[in-house]
Amino acid sequence: MAHKTLHSNQKLFTLSLILLSLSLLIFFIFFGSKNNVVNRFKVETDQPNQFFTNPRWFDLIQEESNGDKKIKVGLVNLNDEEVSQYEVHGNGSLVDTVRVHFDRVSKVREWNDFFPVWINEDSNLQPPTCPEIPMPRLEEYWDLSVVVAKVPCDGWTSEAGLRDVFRLQVNLVVANLLVRSGCAKGPDIKREVYAVFIGHCGPMPEIFRCDDLLRKEGDHWVYKPELKRLKQKVLMPLGTCQIAYPFGKTDNARENKLKNRQFNHREAYVTVLHSSDAYVCGAIALAQSIIRTNSTKDLLLLHDEHVSPRSLTGLRTAGWKTRQIERIRSPFAKKGSYNEWNYSKLRIWLLTWYHKVVFIDSDLLVFKNMDWVFHYPQISAAGNDRTLFNSGIMVIEPSLCTFEDLMLKSFKVGSYNGGDQGFLNEVFTWWHRLPNEVNFLKYFDRNHSLDREKIPDDLSAIHYLGLKPWMCYRDYDCNWDIKERQVFASDKAHEKWWQVYDEMAERLKPYCGLSPHMNWRIKKWRRIAKKLSLPDEHWKIGVTDPRQYTLVQ
Repeated sequence: MAHKTLHSNQKLFTLSLILLSLSLLIFFIFFGSKNNVVNRFKVETDQPNQFFTNPRWFDLIQEESNGDKKIKVGLVNLNDEEVSQYEVHGNGSLVDTVRVHFDRVSKVREWNDFFPVWINEDSNLQPPTCPEIPMPRLEEYWDLSVVVAKVPCDGWTSEAGLRDVFRLQVNLVVANLLVRSGCAKGPDIKREVYAVFIGHCGPMPEIFRCDDLLRKEGDHWVYKPELKRLKQKVLMPLGTCQIAYPFGKTDNARENKLKNRQFNHREAYVTVLHSSDAYVCGAIALAQSIIRTNSTKDLLLLHDEHVSPRSLTGLRTAGWKTRQIERIRSPFAKKGSYNEWNYSKLRIWLLTWYHKVVFIDSDLLVFKNMDWVFHYPQISAAGNDRTLFNSGIMVIEPSLCTFEDLMLKSFKVGSYNGGDQGFLNEVFTWWHRLPNEVNFLKYFDRNHSLDREKIPDDLSAIHYLGLKPWMCYRDYDCNWDIKERQVFASDKAHEKWWQVYDEMAERLKPYCGLSPHMNWRIKKWRRIAKKLSLPDEHWKIGVTDPRQYTLVQ
């Protein structure tokens, strides 16, 4: 009996030890974990019981900059409540956070105010000015290491470009702060500066290059900008209501600053041919026109498999370096339309061995040296219609990630004309205006103030819209023969093209011959013009062009 009692007491003692051990284990796990959290996030302030966690942007910057030095952070476009959320706590004297103050751009200002349809470029008149976009007092924020900004994303979708003045202001505020802080110690001494954008739409790609994106996590975008390129952007006018520096007439001091910081890198004029040989003659004439201006830039022509070997021989003889590409279909173009494969132009962003290129359509001619255009940043172009630029001449900065981004957007972002110009105007809504003489559009509607037969002799380039000169007889511009195309007609511009043709080497001229179909089409429309008795009476002109007797197949 005593033996049974002893055995029961031993079992009870063992069970008690087990329960006590479990209780102690739970106690240490719970309270030990809590104390670890306290030790990790406790803040040495007057309120010892207050706890914080670091904002996500701080962890990302710490990972990129090794977190081994003191940083000063500027907070942009954050309200009082958000400032407390994005400030860093508990890091002693390693982080100093300041809120950047600036006046918000007036809500009555619209995008069109900064990107007018037309401006007076006459240098003898008072230069135009852009409406104001307030900036912070940069001298108060000269030593920032990081700028954290909440991006305005209201109205943004992945299907269309966003033309929002406040969004532009926030992006320019960040850019100016970074340039001021990064170059504070002099033009040749650059500090490492970072930008963190918070928002699903991200920063404007026209200002912050994807090449400078270090990482993206959720709605946080971390950039380490190349300051020389970014400085070019902040020196540009706020919109296209002024000619872009350095060749505008509005600010000589800023003009000289930009000229003195030119990039000495490899550069080229680039054109693209695809789908047929129809524009081979135009490309040959274009190359000859650039060469005769004593340009120092490379000439590169991208072509697809539909350009014949014979044509490639002529193009190379004319001065082009050639490179074969695979053409890209325009997702929003109709099948068989003139712009069905115009997205092939996007291949120019793959030319990454060039620091900068000037794309130029093969239906242009250059009459004055235009190498100075390479001083401008992406995207610089002449105006086209409304607030849009013409993609016939564009300053481009090649970039693999930009090309990839454009290809992804090409199936989402619309195009007002189904081609590359409509698409690029949605992707790059903030652009820089080149003077119209760089890309003079051969277009004369009722509102055109310029006499089509008194085209200025000092133009840098003419863009031959409508039927091309090599597709007509040399006797006159055959756009006159079609009533709907007479807005493109100018015998004076036509004559200028044929002057370049006459200066070509004889071995190049056969590439500008008339095919039987081209000759048939010209005669057809001359007959129709005669039947309609079009009042310009170009159909009465006797044709002497010898090409009509030596047709090419």
